[in-house]
Amino acid sequence: MKLWTLEEAAAALRKTPSQMRWLRHNGKGPRSAKIAGRVMYREQDVIDWVNAQFEAEAG
Repeated sequence: MKLWTLEEAAAALRKTPSQMRWLRHNGKGPRSAKIAGRVMYREQDVIDWVNAQFEAEAG
């Protein structure tokens, strides 16, 4: 399992860290967790979130 920091997830999604914080705050972004005081994302959760966004657009 690979963990990404907020900054790494933002870079992968071509978002700014501020945009990622907004998505997290509003419950609209990929699943995340605070681990040792840092917001972390599992790589697979980010991939699943992207896939869900494409499915929602196709539906």
